Amino acid sequence: MESYLLWALNLILEELLAPLAGSASTPSPEAFTAFSAALASKTAGTSTAAPATTSVQDAIRQAAAATGLSPALLAAVASVESGFDPNAVSSAGAIGLMQLMPETAAALGVNPDNVLQNALGGAEYLKTLLNEFGHNLSLALAAYNAGPGAVEAYGGVPPYAQTQQYVKDVLSQYQAYAAERVTPEGSSSIG
Repeated sequence: MESYLLWALNLILEELLAPLAGSASTPSPEAFTAFSAALASKTAGTSTAAPATTSVQDAIRQAAAATGLSPALLAAVASVESGFDPNAVSSAGAIGLMQLMPETAAALGVNPDNVLQNALGGAEYLKTLLNEFGHNLSLALAAYNAGPGAVEAYGGVPPYAQTQQYVKDVLSQYQAYAAERVTPEGSSSIG
């Protein structure tokens, strides 16, 4: 419990000291509903699974600590990418929690089937994209989804409906998680 409290305090300080990057649309209540329902059932001790299991929670927390990225941001990416499912495989072949393509995972030197390595790889890749695109969160997220070449070719978020929706969804989740102080552990922090 003490490590959770330290982590929650760290999250609060991080969010207070670093304002949200980029401009995000106002989060819709629906974007947070599934997470809140899972949180309520977990808190009540029911058998309904929360969106993140303990190993996923730890992976997100460790990846945030290792890269300096916001846990709320990484939780938002994991939520939109895989619904917090470390076993997810997309029709395009993306693997795991952060939906890493096998060649991206190989380039990062991570095993995409390992939850922690997947989270670390996704966080490191996102951090690299943030650096590449001048810390513009929308462009980095578009590159995470469609590839950096597409963002460069279009000089911004590509005109792909799926990518545009992806960016909106992640920004909305990020804003909601940060505003509600929701942690990857699936509970709200104090404050």
